[in-house]
Amino acid sequence: MNTHAPSGAQVRIAHGDHAATITEVGAAVREYAVGGRPVFTPFGEDEVSPAFNGAVLLPWPNRLRDGQYTVDGTTYQVPISEPDRGTALHGLACWQRWTVVEHEAARATLELHLPPSPGYPFDLVARVTYSLDDAGLRVHVRTTNVGTATAPYGVGFHPWLSADGADLDACTLRLDAATRVTTDERLLPTGTEPATGTFDLREPRLLAGVDLDDAYVDVLRDEDGLSWIRLTAPDGRTAAVWMDGSMDTWQVCTGDHVGDVAFRRTGVAAEPMSCVADAFRTGERLVRLEPGASHEVTWGATLA
Repeated sequence: MNTHAPSGAQVRIAHGDHAATITEVGAAVREYAVGGRPVFTPFGEDEVSPAFNGAVLLPWPNRLRDGQYTVDGTTYQVPISEPDRGTALHGLACWQRWTVVEHEAARATLELHLPPSPGYPFDLVARVTYSLDDAGLRVHVRTTNVGTATAPYGVGFHPWLSADGADLDACTLRLDAATRVTTDERLLPTGTEPATGTFDLREPRLLAGVDLDDAYVDVLRDEDGLSWIRLTAPDGRTAAVWMDGSMDTWQVCTGDHVGDVAFRRTGVAAEPMSCVADAFRTGERLVRLEPGASHEVTWGATLA
C-alpha cells in the first residue's frame, strides 16, 4: 500500500467482475471497472486527481460566488480555488486525507473529521461507504454535525463516466431531468428553463459538437425511484450513474474546458448533488444541519 502516492493509500474492493479502488485523499473512486472495462475514467495512483475525478464534494458541491457567504448575520470567507471565475469550487473535503475505518473484500468505509476553520467554523464528521455487488457500485454518505452551531451544508460527487477510449463525439448521453439551470459567465446560477434543443437529454443525444457544463433539476425517476445519467459508447456498452431520492440535482460536464488538456472529452462528469451551485448564498436546496443531526445520501453506478 503506497501511502506516499499523491492520492495516498489505495483501498481496493471487488465482487465478481466488479473492482474499484478508493483513495485515501478525497475518498475518491480512482477506478471502477466491470470485467476490466472502465465505468469511470480512471487516473493513475501516481497522479493528482484530474478535474476532481471521483471526489466527494462537501460541505458544498459546485461553485460558491467569491468564496463568501453569510449565516445568521455573520459573513464568512473561504479560499478562492477557481481564480479565473473568482469562486470556491467543490468544498473542503476533496484534498483531505480520510481515515479507513472499515475494509472488507467488497466494502470499505472512510471517515473525515472536518474541523472548524475561519471560513467554515462548523464541526462535521463525514462517513462514506463504498460497496460492490452484482448490481454494481453503491455509495452512501452520512455527515453528522458534531459541533454546537447549525451548519450550512450540501454534498455532491464527481465521477467521470468513461467512454473507454472511444471518441466522445460518437457516444450518446441520456440524462433524466426536465429543467436546466441557467448560468452567467462564471457558471453561477441565474435561473432555470425547460431543457430544450441541445440541452434536452431525456432521450439519447449524440455528443458530436455538444459542450456541456450544466446543472439540471426536476429530475425524472424510474419505478425504483432512481434518476440516471447514461453514457453509451459506439459498441453499445453503457456506463451509468444513478441517484436515489436523497438527491435531486445533476451536474453534467463533457470536459471541454478542464485544465488538464489530456483529460478533455475523455468522458462525461455525471455528478449527483444535493444542491445547485452557490447554495450557501441563495439558500436553494441548502441543508441547515442542526447540532447532533445527520444528513444521508446514496448513489451508485454500473455497466450495462
